[in-house]
Amino acid sequence: MTKEKLVIAVGKRIRHIRTDKGLSIEKLALLSGLSYSQVIRIENGKINTSIYQLHLIARTLKVGLMEFFEGVD
Repeated sequence: MTKEKLVIAVGKRIRHIRTDKGLSIEKLALLSGLSYSQVIRIENGKINTSIYQLHLIARTLKVGLMEFFEGVD
């Protein structure tokens, strides 16, 4: 898998988890301390974000960090 495909896959997984939990992008951004535009870019696979930012999102969504990589080969 290329870096670009991995970034897109992880972003889609974050979006899926967020929507399953009923959180808006705005709420995820507010609770995680990230900006709204940054969350959008992460979910759309436009940026290769840091592990720390993924940690903030995982903590906010109350999931383990590895859940973002579930089903990603």
